[in-house]
Amino acid sequence: MKFIETLKNVWKIEELRNRILVTLGLLLVYRFGAQVVLPGIDATQLESLQTGTSEGIFGILNAFTGGAFANASVFALGIMPYISASIVVQLMGIAIPYLQKLQKEGASGQKKITQITRWLTIAICLVQAPGYLASLQPMFGIPNSAFLLGQGGMFYFSSIVILVTGCIFAMWLGEKITDKGIGNGISLLIMVGIIATLPKSFLQNAASRLETGNNVMMILFEIVIWLVIILLSILLVMAVRKIAVQYARRSATGGYEKNVFGSRQYIPLKLNASGVMPIIFAQAIMFVPGLIGGSSLLKDTASGLWLQSNFSDIFGFWYNLVFALLIIIFTYFYTAITVPTNKMADDLKRSGGFIPGIRPGSETSEYLDKIMSQITLPGSIFLALIAVFPAFIVKLLNVQSGWALFFGGTSLLIMVGVAIDTMQQVNSYLLNRHYDGLMKTGKNRKAVA
Repeated sequence: MKFIETLKNVWKIEELRNRILVTLGLLLVYRFGAQVVLPGIDATQLESLQTGTSEGIFGILNAFTGGAFANASVFALGIMPYISASIVVQLMGIAIPYLQKLQKEGASGQKKITQITRWLTIAICLVQAPGYLASLQPMFGIPNSAFLLGQGGMFYFSSIVILVTGCIFAMWLGEKITDKGIGNGISLLIMVGIIATLPKSFLQNAASRLETGNNVMMILFEIVIWLVIILLSILLVMAVRKIAVQYARRSATGGYEKNVFGSRQYIPLKLNASGVMPIIFAQAIMFVPGLIGGSSLLKDTASGLWLQSNFSDIFGFWYNLVFALLIIIFTYFYTAITVPTNKMADDLKRSGGFIPGIRPGSETSEYLDKIMSQITLPGSIFLALIAVFPAFIVKLLNVQSGWALFFGGTSLLIMVGVAIDTMQQVNSYLLNRHYDGLMKTGKNRKAVA
């Protein structure tokens, strides 16, 4: 009943209601586009493409695009080129002085960085689109008859233009959701794409269980495990280490009262400050061993065959061992470049705050850096375990690969992280209007007119 009352309160706030409707409408447009097949391709002859993208690395890519990859859709590239461009620009900001300068210029600098990211997105699309089209027949086995207008230059030119435009349009939808809707638009597009493949994956796994006998209890057991993993993922996303901070209380004359301090506050340092980025980085690198094994130098050698066999199976032992180690390494790397302990210490010093027992300035920076290093280790190990947990599910419970991907990894963490972020934004609207929030309990308060 309280949940229904909360939904009524959400609907009462006109601005929040309009933002939610805009968000749902734009997400519906994105899902509709994912079903529109590229002109010149027969949608009834894509069975081999859908089979080839049902598991493995291509299964992950298909999940991120909400099935558009397997449908040869106008949104087949999804929003991933924009994500890749954002990551590249962020990493380049460490080494390129011009980007560092833009980062310090505030809103105007961020606008220029966004423009650079957009152009880089187009460049990445121009590389990925021909690769996708060229792989449809030799790699996925789509028959020649599926290409209604042939595979000439006109087909490639028009399809590349449409794929690039589709990615840019998806990027525009994400930015409009962020601006006019609720939540982070780009993240919501990815999450909706992932959720779109969830019912089908679950039903296929359940049907497979029921065909082999009365396995209803096993299906229920899998659901319980899935819910437990979601709970653990929420704990990982929400967990913080609170560093106590005190601020000197200002007197009426503008000075600071000696030995008198204001209320105690906290600096929240997240256990997993890097989010899903380490998994995305590691996932990209995991393509490399298989490509090396299939290269002309190693293709027919024992080493090449070993690399191809062990790193093409995303549920294999060696794949997941290397994957987990890379996640731990990238967690430290990404945390180091995204958590500016020096800036935090400087801002704290300028505002008259300090950590009890620690001198302001460099000593505070070293202390914060030490704490981040200490909490990053368990956070990175926990992140790695969640990322490789689908492999355990497949090996121990014989779960189908499509459904197993929702038991951990990037898919689950994106779903959990985006859902929490969106709920927090809705929560802030409710609390500002003196309603009970989504993420706390208590008596309803009267709305402010």
